[in-house]
Amino acid sequence: MQNPLVSVIMPAYNSNEFISQAIESVIAQHYKNWELIIVDDASKDATVNTVRNYVNKDARIKIFRNEINYGAGYTRNKAVKEATGEFIAFLDADDLWKPEKLSQQLKFCLENKAKIVFSSYDRISENGESLNEIIEALPFINYSKLIKSNYIGNLTGMYNAAKIGKVYHPEIRKRQDWAMWLEVIKKGGTAHGMEESLALYRIRKGSVSENKLEMLSYNYKIYNKVLGFGKLKSMYWILVFLGEHFFVKSRQVKSVD
Repeated sequence: MQNPLVSVIMPAYNSNEFISQAIESVIAQHYKNWELIIVDDASKDATVNTVRNYVNKDARIKIFRNEINYGAGYTRNKAVKEATGEFIAFLDADDLWKPEKLSQQLKFCLENKAKIVFSSYDRISENGESLNEIIEALPFINYSKLIKSNYIGNLTGMYNAAKIGKVYHPEIRKRQDWAMWLEVIKKGGTAHGMEESLALYRIRKGSVSENKLEMLSYNYKIYNKVLGFGKLKSMYWILVFLGEHFFVKSRQVKSVD
């Protein structure tokens, strides 16, 4: 498996403002053996037309569409079902990859026999300007660490589906990527973090990551509804999350000139 196919999963909803940049960042990859599977979640803007222009030019790009809006969990799952690659990677329609993202991660996986890999990433503003911040990847993540907080930037994560099997998201509106990575690690073992920043994460106004109270609410749903913890146990893990978020995750933010 020296030239494995990578399936890139991209959900989209009213993403016309940014999706061309996201697609172009995949096209610009140094590694060329990929397929980009875009599932539109019943957008009301010109997202579908924009994507079809790329589909008509590049056979590696495919588009599917939901009849109604189901949310990111369902939409990502629909794309995963269509994936045919040995590896599966994720990129939202408003984020970006650096050109060396796939080549560096595949090289790492093949040389180290790693099944799960992720990396550091830059934060950019909604209009694409650098915020001069890098979120540094931890060198290793296991299940007991990831359950405390989501340390895998979804836009940087990739796993070996040929060895682990396809892993699906709970069909909830938010934080479903965290639950998915927990299941990936449960099946595949340790996730390996790469120090190099390989992606750009766009901070959108009103996002869950910016609304801390909303984030805690969705975290509780992960513990209570997805993992099946009781109310007291779920509240305990919320307290653990707060400790991790403020005392560990804050150390991952590195300012750059």
